[in-house]
Amino acid sequence: MMGGFPILSVMLLVPLAAAVACLFLEAKAARNLALIATLVDLALGIVLWLNFDVGGAQWQFTERLELFSGFSYALGIDGIALLLIELSVFLMPICIGASWNSIDKRVGEYMGAFLLMETLMIGVFAAQDIFLFYMFFEAGLIPMYLIIGIWGGQDRIYAAYKFFLYTLLGSVLMLVAMLYMVNVAGTTDVPTLMAYNFDPSVQTWLWLAFFASFAVKMPMWPVHTWLPAAHVQAPTAGSVILAGVLLKMGGYGFIRFSLPMFPEASAGFAPLIWGLSMAAVVITSLIALVQHDMKKLIAYSSVAHMAIVTIGLFAFNQQGLEGSMMVMLSHGLVSGALFLCVGIIYDRLHTREIDRYGGLAINMPRYALFFLLFTMASIGLPGTSGFVGEFLSLAGIYEVSTWTTLICATGIILGAAYMLYLYRRVVFGEQKNADAAAMADLDVREYLMVVPLALAVLWMGIYPESFIAPMRGDIAALEARLASAAPEGDSKVAMGAATSKDTSAHEDNAAHEGAH
Repeated sequence: MMGGFPILSVMLLVPLAAAVACLFLEAKAARNLALIATLVDLALGIVLWLNFDVGGAQWQFTERLELFSGFSYALGIDGIALLLIELSVFLMPICIGASWNSIDKRVGEYMGAFLLMETLMIGVFAAQDIFLFYMFFEAGLIPMYLIIGIWGGQDRIYAAYKFFLYTLLGSVLMLVAMLYMVNVAGTTDVPTLMAYNFDPSVQTWLWLAFFASFAVKMPMWPVHTWLPAAHVQAPTAGSVILAGVLLKMGGYGFIRFSLPMFPEASAGFAPLIWGLSMAAVVITSLIALVQHDMKKLIAYSSVAHMAIVTIGLFAFNQQGLEGSMMVMLSHGLVSGALFLCVGIIYDRLHTREIDRYGGLAINMPRYALFFLLFTMASIGLPGTSGFVGEFLSLAGIYEVSTWTTLICATGIILGAAYMLYLYRRVVFGEQKNADAAAMADLDVREYLMVVPLALAVLWMGIYPESFIAPMRGDIAALEARLASAAPEGDSKVAMGAATSKDTSAHEDNAAHEGAH
């Protein structure tokens, strides 16, 4: 509650009510209502951010209503959940804008599906009852399945089924694990379960059950194959929200459940996570390098970037955990922006084939400028959002495993290779196709979508403290919880006070200067 005002419940209800209303409206009214509802939620998100007490209680804006058999409608957020909710409400109006002209059939149902998804995404990050979390987590499949299956590309049915089956199968095991946990701990309250010490022999099985769900959602290699198909077939806004927020649910799951609830099992499986992450960075980056479809290239780059998230999470230290959160936020903005850039030229030429473009800097210079900024942020250029998270994640894992750091750092070089190669083929070179050469530059609606994303990417890159500060206390609490189980590092990095040799040298220098 915020002074008696249930702000989280209102943020869930606004898009839900608008979603129901959109089903009964004609196209123009549905578009307008969807935009208004998402902007209202964005305004509420800003109020939430401004009223969040950094350094205050861990759980804020809590609401609780006991329902039945120990199950309760319980909401509340910490700094980690706050940032992911802000990302969700920030991207949603942009998604509605991206669909304004490109979606012309069953517009009311489309807008309703998107608004329902906004409710479910916020619910995932705000839920404080483990079964309430599960309901929001699983229900998010339904609107995304419909968005891909009804408004997607030529192979949309195949992509929608693959997306649905992959993500559902993993979650069945998670539900069984949740039932066991609630039975043993005697509570469905997430903060209580985060502090509960489960038997280490059982932790292994519980961890694997949650891993089956979160690894698919991330998506981790090799259970990532649903992602390129889903991205390629989804409409532009579907790709933006899939890359921007839905993939982050897996990372959030690791932070909220796997790490604090099963610390010993997490430490035991850390080498497995490092191995899968190293494989993901190298293999999917090389696959991205040979793509001819722009969306497929960005989809494979997403798998590589999310692997940097998993190595940061399983570094078991503050830098790694903060870095993984920053990579998630940055990737949400940058990959969403890149899919938007693809959508902008796809709306004009109706092809995603890289070879059909070329020389767009001549007739679309403003588009080329924004596309360059997002390309550089994806590579991790200092001054953009991509740099901060990758640097912190790699610094965190370096304290634990130098080999993992070395191999994952190649992802930065490979990322530069495939992104710059994409940019050069699309934006520079000669204009071989007259239809691409005749495309108009950004219009007002497109400016309103890319400018906020560009400002957010630069803000996060130049002043990351505003994003790290809200979650610092929560990350520190998680690190303390993991401290006893954290694996021994191989890099022997010593931080802190100077050694005696350094101290004596410093004293000699001071005496020498005093003599002068």
